[in-house]
Amino acid sequence: MSSTPSDLEIARAARIRPIGDIAAAAGINAEAVEQYGRYKAKIDPARLQAPAPAGKVVLVSAMSPTPAGEGKSTTTVGLADSLARAGHKVMIALREPSLGPVLGMKGGATGGGYSQVLPMDEINLHFTGDFHAITAANNALMALVDNHIYQGNELNIDPRRMTFKRVLDMNDRALREVVIGLGGPTQGVPRQDGFDITVASEIMAVFCLATNLVDLRERLGRITFGYTFDRTPVTVADLGVQGALTLLLKEAIKPNLVQTIAGTPALVHGGPFANIAHGCNSLIATQTARRLVDIVVTEAGFGADLGAEKFMDIKARTGGVAPSAVVVVATVRALKMQGGVAKEQLAIPDVAALEAGIANLRRHVRNVEKFGVPPVVAINRFASDTPEELDWLLAWCAAEGVPAAVADVWGRGGGGDGGDELAALVAQAVSGPSSFRHLYPLELPVEDKIRVIAQEIYGADGVDFSVPALKRLADIERNGWSQLPVCMAKTQYSFSDDASRLGAPKGFTIHVRDLLPKTGAGFIVALTGAVMTMPGLPAAPAAMRMDVDESGNPVGLT
Repeated sequence: MSSTPSDLEIARAARIRPIGDIAAAAGINAEAVEQYGRYKAKIDPARLQAPAPAGKVVLVSAMSPTPAGEGKSTTTVGLADSLARAGHKVMIALREPSLGPVLGMKGGATGGGYSQVLPMDEINLHFTGDFHAITAANNALMALVDNHIYQGNELNIDPRRMTFKRVLDMNDRALREVVIGLGGPTQGVPRQDGFDITVASEIMAVFCLATNLVDLRERLGRITFGYTFDRTPVTVADLGVQGALTLLLKEAIKPNLVQTIAGTPALVHGGPFANIAHGCNSLIATQTARRLVDIVVTEAGFGADLGAEKFMDIKARTGGVAPSAVVVVATVRALKMQGGVAKEQLAIPDVAALEAGIANLRRHVRNVEKFGVPPVVAINRFASDTPEELDWLLAWCAAEGVPAAVADVWGRGGGGDGGDELAALVAQAVSGPSSFRHLYPLELPVEDKIRVIAQEIYGADGVDFSVPALKRLADIERNGWSQLPVCMAKTQYSFSDDASRLGAPKGFTIHVRDLLPKTGAGFIVALTGAVMTMPGLPAAPAAMRMDVDESGNPVGLT
């Protein structure tokens, strides 16, 4: 039996400080702190006595994810702890975990080993109820829409042209397509409907891109949920319920304060997926952190082709939070998988496979440079990595002119020295020159924005638009939405829209099957390939390992 403690065992053994002490050490005045028990709190930005946002942003991204795991959240936490250890005033800004992946394939999302945010079990489960509030607001909207249709349909809403779905924070493939309103005249008007996962909801995106409560209300009002019989867009403001939705979200919109094992303050707030949404924590949390510290370490979901691109072209454009440096997390294991090695064979030393998979990391690093931001490679160390493999990877980074360091923050985090070298490189990058730029101007037509992303970031030869997507392009132009940025919905496992094409594929086309205008969030979602907005559970869900003991302590949560 292994003597290595699990993430849950490490978290349970950690010394966790009262959240009031963490808030005070971070310079948060008591009037802005609303405690949720001993170890969690919400921060009210309206009551925060702090200057305008000025802290620099470090964005943590990664190479394309694999089943081997890259440890992006672990690296984010370990890097922040190491920057604090070096004397920098630092805060973390992370997304909240979704229950779908927690109970599904991924498990928890609070870091790992000695680089975790605490209390990990509460953050991974219901936390402060933000996702429940977002789910309630989304489903309240759809209940109000269907009630409006049932009560006479004054707005002339066409039930066949609804573009908004109900949501659930769970992976549940059985709910992707449903029919509602069956059972007779008193049960409502029958129509085809479906469920998305909560993190794909436009209300989640609005929640994470709003700058304050007033902006939240205005964005909610701009949401287009369907069309009339004459194909005119219908918005939440037309229905007159943006105030009620804001009321449901008024407490959730306040960022959540927690801490790392080492005591570094962390704001964990919001959680859109990066493969079907824009993949970044809330703008309010990031800006709140920038008011309090010199360096904010945040992350964007999945690889740099998804989360990082969306951070640059959507979040940074919306909120003025351009990063001063981007950390690209890589592992020897993941690179070998990109080179064709099966997961069961990853512990076998294989520099040749590492070399075969390095094209994936190269493309991600070069993509970061296209935004005018310096990349730093963080090699997240695993126990099976050999000195020969690590030395080869460091030498490759040096030959490419990219700063790189091995980080052992899983085993030597929590205030230890496992991330010191990485922190020094990041601090140097942050203090150096940066000439941030977006990938495309908003004036480009939507189809050209998609082509720029597909060709410049994915390495595609071109883009193929389905007939429905071409019709939607015409609708977007007619309704005046063509100057919105694009949010690509694409598999996270490949630069292409085919999850089986690993490494850095060439000679492929991105297939856009539909376009979804998100007028409240302020972007156009391009659905590509077979990506789903309601995931399914795997054959052996992580929930099968979970339980609770007689004392109420969680078991099997990772």
